Amino acid sequence: MTSIPTTEEKKNDKPDPSDDLSVTRHRATIGGKEIAYTVTCGTIVLREESEKEGKNEGEKPRASVFFVAYTLDDVADKTKRPLTFSFNGGPGSSSVWLHLGVLGPRRVALDDEGQNDGPPYTLEANEFSLLPQSDLVFIDPVGTGYSRMVEGEKVKEFHDYRRDLESVGAFIRLYTSRYARWSSPKYLIGESYGTTRASGLAGHLIERYGMYLNGVMLVSVALDFQTLRFDVTNDLPCVLFLPTYAATAWYHKKLAADLQAKSLRELLDEVEAFASGDYANALFQGAGLAAKDRAAIAKKLSRYTGLSVAYVESTDLRIEIFRFCKELLRAEGRTVGRLDSRFKGFDRDSAGAMFEFDPAMAAIYGAYAAAMNDYVRSDLRFEKDLPYEVTKGLYLTWGWNEFANRFASVGETLRKAMSMNPHMRVLVANGYFDFATPHFASDYTMDHLGLDPSLRQNLTVSYYDAGHMMYVHKPSLARLAGELRKFVAP
Repeated sequence: MTSIPTTEEKKNDKPDPSDDLSVTRHRATIGGKEIAYTVTCGTIVLREESEKEGKNEGEKPRASVFFVAYTLDDVADKTKRPLTFSFNGGPGSSSVWLHLGVLGPRRVALDDEGQNDGPPYTLEANEFSLLPQSDLVFIDPVGTGYSRMVEGEKVKEFHDYRRDLESVGAFIRLYTSRYARWSSPKYLIGESYGTTRASGLAGHLIERYGMYLNGVMLVSVALDFQTLRFDVTNDLPCVLFLPTYAATAWYHKKLAADLQAKSLRELLDEVEAFASGDYANALFQGAGLAAKDRAAIAKKLSRYTGLSVAYVESTDLRIEIFRFCKELLRAEGRTVGRLDSRFKGFDRDSAGAMFEFDPAMAAIYGAYAAAMNDYVRSDLRFEKDLPYEVTKGLYLTWGWNEFANRFASVGETLRKAMSMNPHMRVLVANGYFDFATPHFASDYTMDHLGLDPSLRQNLTVSYYDAGHMMYVHKPSLARLAGELRKFVAP
C-alpha cells in the first residue's frame, strides 16, 4: 500500500538549493602593467539558523546572492592584500554601475563626457581599475541582479533597511570566511543608497561579527534623508540644493555674464555662503519675512538659478528639484537630468511641473544593461535564464521600520562605528551636478556627524565636475580612481 505524501513531506522533498559558481582566468593591462587575475562569478546560498518549538533545525536556505569577485593571481600572501566589497544603491540597484564604471578591469565604453553613440554597446579595458591595488567583490543585494529569495520564502522580507544589512553582512562574513580573508585589510564602497548601506554595515559588522573595517568609501552620499526629501515642513533641501541649481545654470550658461565668468568653484563659494546665511535665515522666518527682504531674496535666487523672479516668487522661495529640472530650459523645450544635470532631454511638450524621464539615466542605462548581460555570459561563463535586474523599483515599498515616523538617518551609526574603530577611515566623493545627492547636502551631513575632533582627520572629501555617477565623465573618473587607489594603498 502506497501512502500519499503530506504537504509538509512534499515541501521537504524539494532539492536543497546549492551554490552555482563559474571560475575564469583573465589577463589585462592596467596602468601600463599586465596583470593576471581570476574571476569567481555566480550565486551563493545564504542560510540562517532555524528554530522550531525550541529545537534547532539547522541552517535554512533563505536567499541566493549573486556576486562577481576579482582576485589577483601570483600573490604570495593574499591575507596582506586589501579586499573591497562593492554595491550600489536604489534601493533596488545591482552593483553594475561601480563594477563597469570605475572599479572593475572592464568598463562601459563612453566618450569623455559620458555620452555614447547608441546600440550596440561595448566594453573596453579600464585603465583606472582598482584591481591592481585591491581584490574586488561586487554584491547584488536580494532582488537585484540574479539575487533571489529561495522558493517559498517571502520575497519582500529582505527589502527593509535592517534585513538588507543583515543579508549583505551575512554574505560578506561568508565570503571572508570561505576564501580565508579575515586577515586581509577590508573596505566597503557604496554609491547613493549604497552609502546608506555601507555606513549601516560599518556598525553592523562590528556588532554582529566583530569585523572591523579599514575604510569605507562613500560615493554620492545619502546618509541623512532629511537633507534630500522635499516636504512642506522641511526647508533644509531648499537650502542644500541651491548650489547645485547654480552649478547647473552655470553649466548651461543661464546666469548673468559676471557669474558665468567665474570658475565653478568660485561661484559655489558665493552661493553656498548665501544659502547657509541670508537664504536659510529668510526661510526660517516664514510668513514673518518682511516684504522688502522677501523681494531681495527672490531677486538673489533668480540671479543664482537662472529662473525668473516671477517664477521664484511663485514657489514661495522654495524651488523643488523636479520643478527646476523642467523649468531651467523650458523655453528651449529641454529638461535637465536629476542624476547628472549636464545631460539634456525633451518631453512631449514643455508644459507640466516635472520631466517625463531622467535624461541622465536614459543616456547611460542601456549601455550598462547590455554590457553586463553580455559580459556575464560571454566572458565570465555564467549562464542564467532569469532577467538580470539592473535596477528595480524596490525603493517604492522599501521597509524603514527602524526609522518609523522620522527621516531615515544613518550618520549616527557611522559616527559610532568610527568611534569604536578609530582606525577606520572614510572617503567621500561628491559630484557638483548631482541632484540625487547634492554635494552641499553631503557637506552638511559630514559636518553634523558629531565626530570627536580627533576623528575628523579620518575623513577625506573630494568633488568632481560631474554628476551622481561622476565616473561617466572621464576627467572625473581619472581623479576618482586616483583617490580610491591612494585610499586603499597599504
